[in-house]
Amino acid sequence: MASSSTEDGALLTWYRNRIAEPTTDDEVYGYWLFVFGVVIGLFGVLLAGSTAGQTSGSFQRLAGIALGGLGLLFVLIGPIIRLPLERRATRVAYVGAAISVLAIVWLVLSFDGGRGQRSIVFGTYGIGMAVIALGAILVPMMNETDGETAVSAAESSAQRAQADADSARMEADEHRAEADDLREQVAARTDELAVLHDSAATFELYEDRGGKYRWRLRHRNSNIIADSAQGYSRRVDAQNGIESVRRNALGGALVELETEIDDSTDEAETGVVAYPPGESKATFELYEDNAGGYRWRLQHANGNIIADSGEGYTERREAEAAIERVSERAGPAQYLRADPTAFEVYQDAAEEWRWRLIHKNGKILADSGEGYASRSGARDAVDRVRSGLGDDDYEFEVYEDTAGKYRWRLEADNGEIVADSGQGFSEERGARQSVDRVEGHAPDAATLDIGLAAFEVFEDSAGQYRWRLRHRNGNILADGGQGYSSRTKAFDGIDSVKRNAPNAETTDA
Repeated sequence: MASSSTEDGALLTWYRNRIAEPTTDDEVYGYWLFVFGVVIGLFGVLLAGSTAGQTSGSFQRLAGIALGGLGLLFVLIGPIIRLPLERRATRVAYVGAAISVLAIVWLVLSFDGGRGQRSIVFGTYGIGMAVIALGAILVPMMNETDGETAVSAAESSAQRAQADADSARMEADEHRAEADDLREQVAARTDELAVLHDSAATFELYEDRGGKYRWRLRHRNSNIIADSAQGYSRRVDAQNGIESVRRNALGGALVELETEIDDSTDEAETGVVAYPPGESKATFELYEDNAGGYRWRLQHANGNIIADSGEGYTERREAEAAIERVSERAGPAQYLRADPTAFEVYQDAAEEWRWRLIHKNGKILADSGEGYASRSGARDAVDRVRSGLGDDDYEFEVYEDTAGKYRWRLEADNGEIVADSGQGFSEERGARQSVDRVEGHAPDAATLDIGLAAFEVFEDSAGQYRWRLRHRNGNILADGGQGYSSRTKAFDGIDSVKRNAPNAETTDA
């Protein structure tokens, strides 16, 4: 075993030094088998050729033929072993070599046989050599066909994989774009939420005079930004309404409507109630009173007088003009529920904006004393009065006018008169009591912007609640003509006039 390993090492060393670095041991063994086959093949040819004059059955001739056949076998099988063929091709070559070796052995054992037997032996040897050639040539060709099929299948799989990868890449890009959009939306919502968390307004929950719970959103500048528009029978329902606004206001879409008609049962806190146009259930009656003056009254179909002129007119056309004014202005007229006082902002005959503080009994507690060029100027003055009553920068002054009446005014440090009593009092005590009422009621009084006219609800000396429609110039256009036992019924009377006056016909009583 040691000598065999030494011999193999010598063959490998000689091949490495003289030819090339072998990649496998079979490469060296195939080379030396080829060399050995050339040597013994030439020896066999020379040996067989030297017996040309001898008989065909001599041992020398037999040995030459056998060595020549064996040398040819080694010459053919050596390169096959040396080449990096697949295991299947090598096995086929080994089978062919075994057939050829068996044919050579058969030749040696039966050399004395006849020519026919030698032909069979040589044919068997040729079959073995052909099998060797098939293993070296045809098997790799078959493998090449299989390889091409495998390569084609692999290419198809690669193409499908590439298509899947491209599709996945496109989907990933789409998802990435959607994620970017979502990220931007989240960032925008986060900014909006940050603004909401730093709100400049406060929700107020209160109970109205009808026992219903309502809410309103008041800005820190005292403006009402939003309200519930309806009353709730339970406090918790009003609280749920507030929470619903908080949840849904941020993402609410803006829809611009051509015309919006509010339900007559939805009364805002400011008393702005609009009614759809339709057939009136009342009629204006124009008549002449006992003093010869012309008056009008608005009579419902049920026989109730829901409004009257409150005063007489010397001429019929003046009463007709008054009816026309009421028809035009009663519907859009606003009303404010004084509790117990309220500010009215209105435009006077000189088209200047003013304000006045009205008590629920209908009396004017204070007014602006001067006009303003814009509605916002008058509202700012109201805000200054509210905030200035408890401020050292403003001071009430009670004085006696040229007519001997006592009045008061609210004066700022810069000398500006921001409010006055609007009327005179016979005694100084009355003026000071008026100051006390203004200081007590003005800070919590609501504000109403008056258009051409506004309804006023007040309590008369008999404890009855009445209403009147006052023009912005101060004139009384109409009144209820009767007293009501509660403020709610007085407001119901106003709603009846607002529904029926605009389209009512006029007849002579």
